[in-house]
Amino acid sequence: MRNIALKLMYNGTAYHGWQVQKTEVTVAETLDKALSTICCHPVKATGCGRTDAGVHAEHYIANFRTESAIPCDRIPLAVNTRLPEDIVVCQAFEVAENFNAIGSCLKKEYTYRIFNSRIRNPFYVNRAYFYPKRLDESVMDRAARAFEGTHDFRAVRSVGTETRTTVRTIEYCYVTRSGELLELKVCANGFLYNMVRAITGTVLYAAEGKLTPEDIPGILASGNRTLAGPTVPPGGLYLTKLWYEDKRLNG
Repeated sequence: MRNIALKLMYNGTAYHGWQVQKTEVTVAETLDKALSTICCHPVKATGCGRTDAGVHAEHYIANFRTESAIPCDRIPLAVNTRLPEDIVVCQAFEVAENFNAIGSCLKKEYTYRIFNSRIRNPFYVNRAYFYPKRLDESVMDRAARAFEGTHDFRAVRSVGTETRTTVRTIEYCYVTRSGELLELKVCANGFLYNMVRAITGTVLYAAEGKLTPEDIPGILASGNRTLAGPTVPPGGLYLTKLWYEDKRLNG
């Protein structure tokens, strides 16, 4: 039995997230069907994490097991002919027997994009959060950096999947501007449900003057979700980087 890792990317607008669900179309379900067709047996891929409905991935890793002898260099072309245009497998690698896309992942980077302009741009619909009021990226950056370090992040998560602990370590969290596009990038060893979107909402609250960057450590210490900012829409969120011991899968 071979263990195959796939490097893929997808536009999540049409999907109810990664994870297979009973009544909604998801990325995993769509990928599993395509893989099952080319492998000639049922396939259930394991993903590197659960992206929410409407969230995108510029870099995503999944692995599956197969007895098929199809060469790795042929898998992307074969599976892409059976996938919709908004999901693309870029590369395939044979990996160690004990490799698991989620369990073997060391850390992840998410990017949240905000289109900060008085006039809407149709090409950013479901791709970036449209925010017409001018934002001060320097204030946003100070607020974002207040999330760095090891903290209990209960104050910036939504009620959802239960986890053993809500403590995570954020390696970096910062905001940059390029013209009208703002990006918040955050890298951590793990994320809670809606954590990045709640962090972004809190950073926006700082830019709006509803709280200060200096308030954020106290908000985290309180564990009180109501003190932080709102959960921003999913369309601006992208999974952008992953780190593994197997360097072929990084990017």
